[in-house]
Amino acid sequence: MIVAVTGTHKGMGKKIAEYYLGKGATVVGCSRHESEIQHEKYRHYIADVSDESQMMQFAKSVRQEFGAVDALINNAGIASMNHFLMTPYETAQRLMNVNYFGCITSIRAFVNLLKKSEHPRIVNFSSVAVPLALDGELAYASAKAAIESMTKIMAKELSNFKITVNAVGPTPIQTDLIAKVPQEKLDRILSSQAIHRFGKVEDVINVIDFYLNSNSDFITGQVIYLGGVTK
Repeated sequence: MIVAVTGTHKGMGKKIAEYYLGKGATVVGCSRHESEIQHEKYRHYIADVSDESQMMQFAKSVRQEFGAVDALINNAGIASMNHFLMTPYETAQRLMNVNYFGCITSIRAFVNLLKKSEHPRIVNFSSVAVPLALDGELAYASAKAAIESMTKIMAKELSNFKITVNAVGPTPIQTDLIAKVPQEKLDRILSSQAIHRFGKVEDVINVIDFYLNSNSDFITGQVIYLGGVTK
């Protein structure tokens, strides 16, 4: 199995890459920085998901070495948590460029490689910020809501190629992404969940594993939120 993961420099992406390497998969990862992952079956590429030319070169390099990929996990993303009146236009634009357009760019770059797989999978990242309509996260939640719409429509448009397209919506996980979020706000989010605890990387990987399973070829266009959050 060959798995492509974006945003593998640190955090969630790094742990996802290490997990699939541990399962014997070949993993190709990208980020704007060098990776600390040292493994014979890991290949790292310097590429910014919001730069189409860089992502096309990333995919070209993967094609030249491996010929195909079985799964694309669009993990790369950034966050900015401010009242929308305090969010500069440039910040909102950057959030959309990385989180939404970066996801589209990655898929466009890798779709021909996915077509060559027997069980091709795409997994995108949403957030519980969408169903919870979290105040102070308008730009971030809007970008993730766009990803959900894209996931559902793309699932239809790519179905003829047997490519399933799904998304996972994590609850707050103790990574750098929420390091600057006030504890009071985190407590409020956790209290709105059916299960009142922080998410774990393992919780997210469990959903990704489900989507990537060869028996999940009848599951597409879905968004699974963690923690018992519902839309």
